[in-house]
Amino acid sequence: MEITFDIATLLFFVAMLAGTIDAIAGGGGLITIPALLAVGLPPGVAIATNKIGGIAGSTAATLHFLRMRQIDLKRSRWMMLGAFLGSLVGGIALTRIDSGILKQIIPFLLIGFALYFLLSPRVGAQDRTQRITQAVYAASLAPMIGFYDGFFGPGTGTFLAISLVTLLGMNLVKATAHAKLLNLCSNLASVIFFALNGNILWAFGLPMLAGQWVGGTIGARLVVTRGHQLIRILMVTMAVIVSVKMLLDR
Repeated sequence: MEITFDIATLLFFVAMLAGTIDAIAGGGGLITIPALLAVGLPPGVAIATNKIGGIAGSTAATLHFLRMRQIDLKRSRWMMLGAFLGSLVGGIALTRIDSGILKQIIPFLLIGFALYFLLSPRVGAQDRTQRITQAVYAASLAPMIGFYDGFFGPGTGTFLAISLVTLLGMNLVKATAHAKLLNLCSNLASVIFFALNGNILWAFGLPMLAGQWVGGTIGARLVVTRGHQLIRILMVTMAVIVSVKMLLDR
């Protein structure tokens, strides 16, 4: 398929908006995937091509969080590996297993998380006591959520941030920063898998890469300057939007 200047410009600005929202609360794919479908890409190709923008947005956000010292890269290395390997297995499973069961379960989980954050206003305001060690998280939750991202995807950033708050005791700003780091790893695995299988249309993916890079940087800056209240509002909003869309699409 050929891409025109008008379509490239549209995809850039759509991706920039999505990257900003995704860096704060996740759910950017709800904006970018419909845009790719609207310009004529088949669903499978749209999902694969969308990962190009996703990896740019998560990279830009991660780099900003690193500069702001919100990420402990050394302590996160095993969680990063877990997310990467889990996503790789998830991508392989996607070609062999029906994802319909996840479409039934995930909306209700996201609504539950949204209600939890809505009714617990102090959750994520400050660091709390860890409930599990980072080693346990790296061996369990990181690959599980990575698998989900490679296999299905919607709400991955929300799942990561909430698990980091509730299980590792991080505040919401720090949890969002580490969520983008782990999301970068899971996106990287997906890009490698889809690229090797020839599913990505690079001409459509590159404008989105540029747009989500800009958006990811903007979103990360807002997270650091505006803090957990902004994250809470957008996280609850995006969790509800993702859930409603998934329920309507069933």
